[in-house]
Amino acid sequence: MNKVVIVTGAARGIGAATAKLLAGQGYAVCINYRKNREAAETVARAIEQAGGRAITAQADVSSEAEVATLFETTQAQLGRVTHLVNNAGILLTQSRLEEISVERFRQVLDVNVTGAFLCAKAFIRQAQGPGAIVNVSSGAAKSGSPFEYVDYAASKGAMDSMTRGLALELAARGLRVNGVRPGFIHTEMHADGGEPGRVERLAPQIPLQRGGTPEEIAQGIAWLLSEQASYVTGAFIDMAGGK
Repeated sequence: MNKVVIVTGAARGIGAATAKLLAGQGYAVCINYRKNREAAETVARAIEQAGGRAITAQADVSSEAEVATLFETTQAQLGRVTHLVNNAGILLTQSRLEEISVERFRQVLDVNVTGAFLCAKAFIRQAQGPGAIVNVSSGAAKSGSPFEYVDYAASKGAMDSMTRGLALELAARGLRVNGVRPGFIHTEMHADGGEPGRVERLAPQIPLQRGGTPEEIAQGIAWLLSEQASYVTGAFIDMAGGK
């Protein structure tokens, strides 16, 4: 089987680590990015230097037209897409809910939820099975992330509901859908929220007493995509150090 995967938001963090790991496992990888072309191309070069196969593709996942082009480009250059990692997401400045504008709330849901919806829909339309989707959620879906990111938490809760429902819709077609819920992970996303050292501040509250790495999350994603998880669908792996 020619394994072709699109990893959205793969220019940095969990997405980049996942793209590299999957390439090492024999997947042809499309590294999707929205703005940071240079970072995406750096990931692609690393994959190619290690003997893997990768392309980069710019697309805003909240745009249906751009998502369609993303899948068309990948199929033309790598082959039919067999696997999808919905990783693209945004996190904005820490705020109480009362301080969050409706424009911001809609923006977060548009990227984090509508983006995953559009990519899943495009994947299903060309999928023949077997295949798999992994949605990258967050521990915030369960905690609610009060005083910081209730909008982000709400978007990930919606992603979890979509993951479960889609898994049941696609099971008979040989397409599996699962999710991972990372906790406090050392990525640049915390700087987007205005606190680059957030993981270090919260580490004492984590049972394992440390934050996680993007590479650790990538391992969970890769397992759920693989045939080793062939009897797993509609499930979630909490990857949060015990939180």
